[in-house]
Amino acid sequence: MFHHHHHHHSLHCSHCSDVDLEGNANTASHKVRLLWTVLVLVSSFSIAELWVGLSSHSLSLLADSGHMLSDGLTLGLALMATWIAQRPANRQAPFGYRRVEVLAALANALGVATLAGWLGWEAVMRLQTPPDDILSLPMLITAIAGLGVNSLNAWLLHKDSHDDLNLKGAFLHVVSDAISSVGVILAAIAVWKLQWNWADGAIGLGVAILIGLGSIPLIQQSLGILLERAPSYLDIEAIQAHLESFEGVAVVANLRVWSIALQQEALLADLKVFTQDGMERDRLLSQIQASLKQTFDIHEVFLQITAVDTIASSTASEKPQSKSLETSFALAEVESFRQAVLQEAAIAKEGISQG
Repeated sequence: MFHHHHHHHSLHCSHCSDVDLEGNANTASHKVRLLWTVLVLVSSFSIAELWVGLSSHSLSLLADSGHMLSDGLTLGLALMATWIAQRPANRQAPFGYRRVEVLAALANALGVATLAGWLGWEAVMRLQTPPDDILSLPMLITAIAGLGVNSLNAWLLHKDSHDDLNLKGAFLHVVSDAISSVGVILAAIAVWKLQWNWADGAIGLGVAILIGLGSIPLIQQSLGILLERAPSYLDIEAIQAHLESFEGVAVVANLRVWSIALQQEALLADLKVFTQDGMERDRLLSQIQASLKQTFDIHEVFLQITAVDTIASSTASEKPQSKSLETSFALAEVESFRQAVLQEAAIAKEGISQG
């Protein structure tokens, strides 16, 4: 049988347009600028917040400053991952290095979850023994300023976080920072107006729970890509039916769909086709590629096309369904085996009669 292998890389192929390459470079430089801006804002304010937290004896303010300091580290990790992801594809890394950003996103999400656990533990300890010397006014002023800084960072990252797990991880961090700032503001008001010193620990516990819950979806999404699971937003059955609908395709087997990175999916499949002509198969291949890109936004396509047996295809007046075709092949094999067994039995019987 004739085998035709085709490997198509839309992002790293020799016929990519200069416009596409320039667009990718502009996107990467835009991400780097965003991350640098947020990193400088977060790091600068976290140092000031740490000093005020130590002076005012506020756990929630110290927790928020510690959270922002850890965010500075994770933003640095995201920045490094973005820089590595810009490296071009090569023989050792045919899909490029975008998965480094997924690893950074997972590390960021796990860092947020760990920090949430530590904040929760400290809040429980603080609830058991509330302090008496919390300075609420410096705590309130600093928290309001922190809310402004974190809201600005969230606004900067929000638009680009939908299509990039790395930026999504950074966005999750600054949103959790903003939630922490709101919690500190509420705690400061409760301590200042009502002398509820226990509110510092109670609100800290609530903030820790919210931050921990917010990290779960990013962990799940990152692990799904690293484990090469089929993307939840793609219907595999619909893709199978779409491939089978092309004129000339008899069987679609070994269909695999996975994510290389967010918004970068790959497809692998074996196709059995009726046509024996190589040019016809090439035309069919081009049609399938274009259709998969347009309908499902799948750019990385790996197809093996095999011509079905000539005798089997000539006996079919119409294109059979894949299940019926496989069944006919199986029945033919069973009948051939049965004839062989009967022939061997006849030979054995003839030998016995001659003896």
